[in-house]
Amino acid sequence: MKPYSFLIILTILVSCVPSDKKGTMDTIVKYDSIQIYYDRSIGEDISITEKSKSLDRAIYLAKNLKNDSVLGNLLYQKSSLLFQAGEYDSLLLHHRNFINTAARINWPRIQASQYYLMGYYHDRVESDYKKAFENYSAAKNQFELAKDSSWVGKTLLNMATIQKDQNDFFGSKETVTEAIVFLSATEHTDELVQCYNLLATNHRKLFNLKDAIAYYEKAIANSVNAKDKIAFENNLGATLVDDGKYEKAIAIFERLLKDSSLDSSTARYARILDNLSYTKWLVGQEIADDSFQKALAIRIKKADMRGQMASYTHLGEFYMKKKPPMAMAYFDSVIQVSKRMNVPRAETDALRFMIQLQPNNVKLYERYVHLNDSLYKEELSVETQFAKYKYDDKLKQESILRLEKEKAEQALLTARERNKKTMSYLGSIVLLLGLSFVIYYFGQRTKRLKERNKLAKLEATLETEAEMSRRLHDDFGAGLNQTMLMLQSDADKSAVLDKLDALYNQSRNFSRAINEVGTGGRFKDEFLEMLHFRTPKNANLFVTGVKDIQWNEMAPLSQQVLFKVLQELMINMGKHSHAKMVTLGFKRAGKTLTVKYSDNGVGASLEELNAKNGLRNTEKRIQAIGGSIIFDTGKGEGFTVRVTIPF
Repeated sequence: MKPYSFLIILTILVSCVPSDKKGTMDTIVKYDSIQIYYDRSIGEDISITEKSKSLDRAIYLAKNLKNDSVLGNLLYQKSSLLFQAGEYDSLLLHHRNFINTAARINWPRIQASQYYLMGYYHDRVESDYKKAFENYSAAKNQFELAKDSSWVGKTLLNMATIQKDQNDFFGSKETVTEAIVFLSATEHTDELVQCYNLLATNHRKLFNLKDAIAYYEKAIANSVNAKDKIAFENNLGATLVDDGKYEKAIAIFERLLKDSSLDSSTARYARILDNLSYTKWLVGQEIADDSFQKALAIRIKKADMRGQMASYTHLGEFYMKKKPPMAMAYFDSVIQVSKRMNVPRAETDALRFMIQLQPNNVKLYERYVHLNDSLYKEELSVETQFAKYKYDDKLKQESILRLEKEKAEQALLTARERNKKTMSYLGSIVLLLGLSFVIYYFGQRTKRLKERNKLAKLEATLETEAEMSRRLHDDFGAGLNQTMLMLQSDADKSAVLDKLDALYNQSRNFSRAINEVGTGGRFKDEFLEMLHFRTPKNANLFVTGVKDIQWNEMAPLSQQVLFKVLQELMINMGKHSHAKMVTLGFKRAGKTLTVKYSDNGVGASLEELNAKNGLRNTEKRIQAIGGSIIFDTGKGEGFTVRVTIPF
């Protein structure tokens, strides 16, 4: 943020001071002193300490000025100076003082700049995503009040990036889409391109590979920065690998490595080289480990920890069949780096490969299950927190709009009262010139009108308050209160999420039933009870293979996921399919359980299937534990699903 020009402000203010000569001169002298101290604070020939002292003096002189914007600008400049100097403890203390003073500063731009700076500090320095998101959100609201679409879009982009880094890909996609709306009205091409790249990444993480490829191509087409374009093309190549289009990916990686603008000693070069080697290995080309090792060496030299995890993972896969012990060593390196960086998701990926190498290692499997369960709960908590931040911001904005409306209504009432008083005084003068009877008559009439008007105002006020109270209670208060009670009583987490999503414009209606599922010996009875309970009265349920399964041998996490997935399928059937017959077949083969679900209902088109959040969530649950789910349906053709899940 560039500091605001004090010279223009001071010129305007001095021209508006009272006509009193002594007061005018005192004000001019004070503004001149503030300008001198401010200019000194932004000079390049003095130390940070001297700059800070000059700003403190300017702030002291500005405290008693009628125009708060001067003080606000000085306070923000102080925050910026402390941030540049790395005096973060002082910055936090000064920020609290700024907030206390901001109550009487009616300039959203200054407050927006302050909140943005603090969001940047918590994001880039402290890595505290909660405080960063909270401050960015406050900055976004103030930029909106200042009608600055450009900075609203930039702030939303930062918020969406935080959500993506915390694995809230749905929330990030929603936020970055909102950012594009604001940035499209400006000429900030760089930010728009970053939005396209982020949107593509979110789609890739959500396995929407077609959309991911489209947005990466859009980012590449609109990028004017050579380094960014190389990064986007590398991302596109990696997504093509995910989509099984290996030859196209190899062509992209080979072209990028030949690009003269790409420095062969950089982490970006190592990333492309590693991707190329891995892709060639996937298609069966003979690859020596030298290409993997070269990329790893660059990443170690550049302290690229995330890149090192990728290299170790690829080397582990490379040696899984040739030299299993060496593969285990590389996967263990992934785990060590992931713990140092606090990236548990990378550890679960490594454990998944290690379990394949040592399928009888119970400790590995238990660690994998524990991490997956913890990550699921953490991601659920993160999504809830982000939703709550947005919901609270919405309430705050509505409160501000309501207060502004009340002020406008009060101003209108005051103007009407003033007019009535004026008319009353004029009437009194006329009445004094008339007969006593006329004076008395009009006096009584005026009194009755006043009483009647007061009563009407009171009734109108009460009706307005009642309507506002009803809306707050019905639309927000009741739902929020219910959500709080549900949280306090450890209620169904899915219901809590659904409640928050409904309060937030029902923008994400996740139908998750995540109540506790009895595992072990209780699982079979609860599972069958759920299936029969979810079967409509006018439908017949046929279940085969249940007695052949040793349910108590099934992993608790797999039991829970299976319960949730079939519960969602049964709920979807009861709501939409109008099926008369539902069949479920269970078959175990080694460490895998296969479940085939089918009904003779109305089925669904591909578009309708993609629109169902619940079914998408079942796919996410299954994939999270290494299973798979395949939908086979068409409009009017019934509904068939095949689920495979680790036993």
